[in-house]
Amino acid sequence: MKRFREVIESGQFAVTVECEPPKGTDLGPTLERAGRLVGRVHGMNVTDNQTAVMRMASWAVCAKLFDLGIDPIFQITCRDRNRLALQSDLLGAHAMGIRNILALRGDNPDVGDHKEAKPVFDLESNQLMEVIRGLNEGHDMAGKPLKGATSWFIGAAAMPEADPVEPQLASVEKKIKAGAKFFQTQAVYSPDRVKEFVKKTSPMGAKILAGIVVIKSAKMAERLNTIPGIKIPPALMEEVKAAGDKAIDVGVDIAARTIKALRHDCAGVHIMAVGMEERIPEILDRAGL
Repeated sequence: MKRFREVIESGQFAVTVECEPPKGTDLGPTLERAGRLVGRVHGMNVTDNQTAVMRMASWAVCAKLFDLGIDPIFQITCRDRNRLALQSDLLGAHAMGIRNILALRGDNPDVGDHKEAKPVFDLESNQLMEVIRGLNEGHDMAGKPLKGATSWFIGAAAMPEADPVEPQLASVEKKIKAGAKFFQTQAVYSPDRVKEFVKKTSPMGAKILAGIVVIKSAKMAERLNTIPGIKIPPALMEEVKAAGDKAIDVGVDIAARTIKALRHDCAGVHIMAVGMEERIPEILDRAGL
């Protein structure tokens, strides 16, 4: 198994995809979908109670993917754990062979299925990255030495199409100082804006993996357009609406076109197929990957 870190550091075009843990103990369908992508992707993100919906622990699914021959990317949020639990989970996941981490703030509980849950947010994502960097250096957040340091490859999130973009540029610089080695972005639909973002962040040392969310309906496209940092151009919106029942096919085509347009500018792409994982090989083929 080729490690995701090797791909990024060697300058190859990286392909990562997203994996949503099951809401329950049945991992069969999740691993079956993942198995079809062995050898086609360089890393697979496992979400951490995405959209504040309770699911199986990310680290557990990561361990299963590792056994399957896929290099997992452990997503960890600040929402559900204090600094003790965060560090404990990081050490435990590292002991299972997991080496890639995406540090995130996490969605507020009131958007999920346990609205009465109390958010923790003991740390912000930048602070969490600094903690992870400390574990790599051989000490915990309190400065106590570890019996065995970690070797996490640290990632963070970015929004290239945010308007204005200047706060995002400052955020990328701050996250790099905190320890981020790669960035996976919010969904992008305007390659030219992404290319400009890459030009401005490359001198900082940023490795940008453009986020590709596959559109499957006009309703989904309209919903995406309400999310901060995502802007689907009017021409693409019209293309999706005109497709009617075949909007999924158009969404796959848009994804492939976007990847091809960014192939020589970004460090890679992060594909979020949103329940359409079976179309990922087709997207990769049509993008020439």
